[in-house]
Formats: sequence, structure tokens, C-alpha cells
Amino acid sequence: MAERSADGPALAVEMRGIIKRFPGVVANAGIDLIVAKGEIHALLGENGAGKSTLMNVLFGIYHPDEGEIRVDGRGTRFTGPRDAVGAGLGMVHQHFMLIPRFTVTENVILGSEGSSTFRLDRQAAERRVADLAEAYGLRVDPHARLGDLPVGMQQRVEILRALYQGSRTLILDEPTALLTPQEVDELYRILQRLREGGGTIIFITHKLREVAAISDRVTVIRRGRTVGTRVTSETTATELAELMVGREVVLRVDRPPATPGEPVLVAEDLVASGIRGEAALRGLSLTLRRGEILGICGVEGNGQAELVEILAGLRKADKGRVILKGQPITNVDPKALRRAGLSYIPEDRHNRGLVLDFSLTENVLLGNADEPPFSHGGRIDGDTTQALTQSLMEQFDVRAPSPATPARALSGGNQQKLIIARELHRQPDALLAVQPTRGLDVGAIEFVHKQLVQERDQGRGVLLISFDLDEILDLSDRILVLFQGRIVGEYLSGHVSRTELGLRMGGRGGDEHAAVAD
Repeated sequence: MAERSADGPALAVEMRGIIKRFPGVVANAGIDLIVAKGEIHALLGENGAGKSTLMNVLFGIYHPDEGEIRVDGRGTRFTGPRDAVGAGLGMVHQHFMLIPRFTVTENVILGSEGSSTFRLDRQAAERRVADLAEAYGLRVDPHARLGDLPVGMQQRVEILRALYQGSRTLILDEPTALLTPQEVDELYRILQRLREGGGTIIFITHKLREVAAISDRVTVIRRGRTVGTRVTSETTATELAELMVGREVVLRVDRPPATPGEPVLVAEDLVASGIRGEAALRGLSLTLRRGEILGICGVEGNGQAELVEILAGLRKADKGRVILKGQPITNVDPKALRRAGLSYIPEDRHNRGLVLDFSLTENVLLGNADEPPFSHGGRIDGDTTQALTQSLMEQFDVRAPSPATPARALSGGNQQKLIIARELHRQPDALLAVQPTRGLDVGAIEFVHKQLVQERDQGRGVLLISFDLDEILDLSDRILVLFQGRIVGEYLSGHVSRTELGLRMGGRGGDEHAAVAD
């Protein structure tokens, strides 16, 4: 029989007094987590609080130094993830563990084929995957090649794989970090259906809106320790935010009215093709002015990536031109653009923002190595650069033992803050900020939002591209809606609702000209 808590419900997971140490860091310092069967339990905490480490301990990826773990009432000591899967646990990681060239079915059954020398019955496997997808409303083609699917569909494949392996308790690590608003809503429906079918969900997040939208209970951890467990319906976003960061947090962006100046970055009639030759930008034009935040929203795959890459010098436009501070910069290389006054916070911090095996100091040098104060006379000034890195770490709350720490050792949020620190230190004329708070906790988001508003108030132009509609609405002075490579709506701050933006993002809504800001 499964053990019951003092209040009665059977428990799916008990973690008591979990301690996990790494060289120079205590990631988990005695955490308790109690999850009841059949609930959606949010694990909430700021970046570096120890959430992912705790779940990696539960899933057998890490071994705890101290503490007790019980799954379905039985004490466990997993030697690896295979043991965890055998105990009925499944985990969907923030960065998917999938093979792009394999089909959906091949990814789902990977690792579950057994040791038999008989040939795999592919048709039977495809039927079972299709049946699971239908049963839980996952709606994914078992024959599709994974690399051809959008991110939201790939996440469904990860969930399918866990279900195929017999998971009764599903761990989701920051599952909405890469999803559009529509995909987030669909994920919520899937999780509700899993719970209705008797499943248990542990939902790792730092987003207060998600906690309220999906969870039954929430456990908050801070600096490696449990600071409280609440019934979600009996708490508030303000209380949870204060538990997360240990201080009062302003949940609304303090943004005085903008005073836009002259154009700083202009795109005229841009035309570009996507990776498969399809039309990605279809004559797109926009103007970013000094002293404003211009927000661009749209469903992923409607031209955002191509637009940013052209503006950042990473892709050539087929037609059209780009102008920075009155000078044509179309198809100019990134190094020249940085020198001309453009900074870029990329969406993909691992592949575009950092070299993970480099130290923090070396990452601060990226794009800056041949400029003062980083170098003089062709030689890098190591002492100055290290001191500057230390200063940026303190200013932007980048938590790491020292500037010599490899970027790989940082949590995702601290990696993002390092990139933002590097790019803002350059004091650019125009800043491209793509998903600048992806993977950040509420305290860090508050800090980054203040920095972007401060950049605006210092007379810089900020082009903000985000899939988070709340971020677009909170930060933008003007909002452009991108659909199928065209601007289909333009709004002044405070003159549009989430519903209207959502309709326009899907190619629907009112008369375009009536929506355009004066």
C-alpha cells in the first residue's frame, strides 16, 4: 500500500532533508518536497535556487549526499535514470533529449526497445504511440520527422515518451520556456487531462502566472532551502514572489511615458527566405526611434528569426535595406554593426550568446576583445577585463564563485544575466532584445525590465521581441504584430488588449488601418 500523508492523500513523492553539494556550491541544503498522488504540484524558485538540481536528484541523474527519497511510499536509491523510469517517474527536460532526424515514433520508443534479438514491430509501435497521443489529446503524427516539428510539438513527443515508458509521475522542467501563448494553453489542457487520468505532475517554474493557472499546490525554495508550501488557491502572487526572493517585489513595470526622438534603426521593405526556401519576410518595414521600446509579437515561425538575424548581421536580406543612425548597414557583418552602435541579446543563449566552456571573463570579452578598455595596442588587458567582469557580476547579480568560473556552471538565468550585462555595458544606440527574460525568475525579470526601461530613458532605442504577451504589454511603448512575414497591426501602449493581440497574431482581428497607431 502507498503511504499516506498526515492529511490523508496517498503520496507520489517524498523528499526529506535532501542535500546535494558540488565543488564550492551547496545546491540543495536540506530541501523537503511532499507531492500527493493526482495533483499538479508547482516547484517555484528563483534562478539558481536548486529546483532543477532537486529534480535531477529525484530522477537519478544526481545522487544525494544526504536525505531520504520515497516514491509511491517506497524508499528508493536510484543508481541512474533507468531506475527512476522503472519506478514510474518520467522527466521532460528544459532542453529536449530528442534526435531531430528520427521520427516521432523512433524518439518515443528510444530506450524502450528491450534486449530481444527479434526485429522491432514498427507498425505495432506506431499504433501504440498513436493510441497514447489520442488518449491524452497530444495530437502528433507518429510518422513525422522530429526536426520538422515546431517546439510545442517536440515537447509533446517528450511527454509521449514518458507515458510510453509507463510514467505515473511526470516531472516538467520549465516546460513553457520556449512555447508561444497558444502552445502554453494547449500544454495546460494536456496536463489537466493527464491529472484526470490519475497522473501526478511536478511542474518546475519561476513564473507566478503559471503557478496560478495550473497548480493545486506550490512549494517555494530559495537558496537551496524549502521556505514554504501553499495551496495555490489560498495564496497570492505577491506572497509567492516575496517567498521566492526574500524581499518585496514590484510585479508591475514602472514605465514613465516615453519621449521618442529621431529614428535610430530603420528597416525598409525587407524580403527574406526561410531555411526551406519559403517566403519568411514579405516586404517588412519598421522604424525604431531613440527613447522608445518597440515590441514585436507574433506566433513563432512568422518571420521573427529572419528579421532579427538580418538586423544583427547574421543573415543577408534578399531585398530591402537596413539603416542605423542614418547610415545604410544592409548585410553588414556583426562586428561592424557592434562598432556602429548595435547590441544584441539573442534568444538562444547557448548557441548565440555564450561559449559555455569559456570563463565568465572570456565571455565578457566576446565581441569586445579588440576595443578599450578590454585591450590596448592589440593586447588584452587581463586585469582590467577581470575587474570589469567582477563589477558586472555584482551589478547584474550574476551568481558565480568568480569571474574564472566556466559559463557552463551557471544556471540558465545567470547565463542570461551575464549576456545582458555584456551587451548593455557597451551603451549601444540600438538594442535588439530577443526573449531577454526567458528562463529568468520574477526577481531577475524585475531587474531586467528596469534595465531596459533605463536604456530607453537614456535615449536608446530598444527593439523587443518576445513570445510573452505580458512582457510585450508591460514594456512596449509601441507594439507591432507580425504575421506571415508582414506587419499586420501597430498599437500604442495601453490601446490594445491581450485578446486583440492574440487575434492579430493568428491573422484575424479588426480592420488593420483602424488598429495602426497614429
